[in-house]
Amino acid sequence: MKILIIDDHPMVRKGIKSMLELEEVSYMIYEAGNSKETFDVLRKEKIELVIVDLNLGSENGLDIIYKSKEIRKEAKFLILTSFMSEADFLRGEDMGLDGYILKDAFVEDITYAINSITRGKKYYDPSIVSYKNKSANNALTEDLTLREREVLIELCKGLSNQEISRNLFISESTVKKHVSSILGKLNLAHRSQVIYYMTSLKYGELKYHE
Repeated sequence: MKILIIDDHPMVRKGIKSMLELEEVSYMIYEAGNSKETFDVLRKEKIELVIVDLNLGSENGLDIIYKSKEIRKEAKFLILTSFMSEADFLRGEDMGLDGYILKDAFVEDITYAINSITRGKKYYDPSIVSYKNKSANNALTEDLTLREREVLIELCKGLSNQEISRNLFISESTVKKHVSSILGKLNLAHRSQVIYYMTSLKYGELKYHE
């Protein structure tokens, strides 16, 4: 497997390279410290995974990734950085990045992230999972109508359709329609799954936007 490490600090690149060379899997490791070196490698080699630091001196790692994805569309991208803001995370999600991990993670976490991504899964560092949940929560708020959000909050309290009907002053048949719509928008099959799903997103933080 061909991996490209992009970091403006040679010692960091060497450290990651040395770590990966200890793995049982055989990796071909390439290095780059800026956009020019990155694009040169990508044009010459069929890189499968690109590990990128966000802060590359005067350059931004996300800007480099944007161009890199044009050169090597099939490559996967893992952010490995000292700090990630929510804005950077949201931009990364829009770009379809495959993983995010901070440099203070354990070696085992980094190798696990790489292995997960190469198997087609996404990896989120525990310290930025809140960004992911908040993003999903906001997207959900935009998809649901005002009444559906009201029904959702009541549903997450474990209430029956009859109880929701009384609390919201609507008929049971209307509640059923809203529940069915909510399940469809969340791609879930049962109301019990809704409770589990929304608990992970802190449903109490849902905002009522028209």
